[in-house]
Amino acid sequence: MLDTNRLRVLAAVARHGSVTAAARELNYSQPAVSHHLARLETETGSRLVQRVGRGIRLTDAGRLLAERAEEILGRLDAAEAELAAHTGLRAGRVRLAAFPSALGTFVPPAAAAFTVAHPGVELRFTEAEPPDAVRLLRAGEVDVALLFSYPDALTPDDALRRTPLLTEPICLVTPAGLPGDTLADHADRRWITGCERCRRHLLRSCAAAGFTPDIAFTTDDYVAVQALVAAGLGVTTLPALALAAQRNPSVRAVRLPGCERAVSAAVHGDAPDPPATTALLEHLTHAAAAARVP
Repeated sequence: MLDTNRLRVLAAVARHGSVTAAARELNYSQPAVSHHLARLETETGSRLVQRVGRGIRLTDAGRLLAERAEEILGRLDAAEAELAAHTGLRAGRVRLAAFPSALGTFVPPAAAAFTVAHPGVELRFTEAEPPDAVRLLRAGEVDVALLFSYPDALTPDDALRRTPLLTEPICLVTPAGLPGDTLADHADRRWITGCERCRRHLLRSCAAAGFTPDIAFTTDDYVAVQALVAAGLGVTTLPALALAAQRNPSVRAVRLPGCERAVSAAVHGDAPDPPATTALLEHLTHAAAAARVP
């Protein structure tokens, strides 16, 4: 029995003509792609790829299997969609990956409305920052991923289909009573930052303001970030959803003009989506529109 994940790897290599591009599409490491190809060759007893200089190309057997793999995978995807359409929203499950501040704000009302409307469908959550959420989505471990992106960061063409949900401002967060409404006002202070994407955005913003921040603490926990700020251990920037989810009364938040990030719900694969996925996207859209973003 051929492994469908390895067939997906072979099909991706055939489409792109390289292990690197296939790994990028599937969100795998290059060694993982090479491993899957090697295992597939063992399963089939055929040589499927061959080295050409610093790259690879498919053998005749590889091209033949890749063509069949596209057909097989297409039929499997179609079967899943047809079965979901037949079952409708009376049964089944849908899985969502979301970053913490979304889980702390508009996701719960969206989930509650979804559960009331479709009690037979099981809704599961996974907390994940965008890079991990994309990986889970590509691997088929979740059906919808909530993502955020900064306008000053290059977004790769990752073949995801995105539904825009909201745009949230970025705020400068300082101890209550501390003067200064711009990043430059705090150039000499210590800074606190979060995930790698947020850290890169902070570094770019501070560079635009003419300084390099002294980053003393790093944590993804926006409750801990505000506690550190309230204790006078540093200043930071936080997106509005984090402040809406949990606001420490001992910090001051000031919106930074022109600083914001976009929040979207992403799915992977060709349309149409299964009915449960479509319904969840609709509830997320409505809940995000109703969210109170300070």
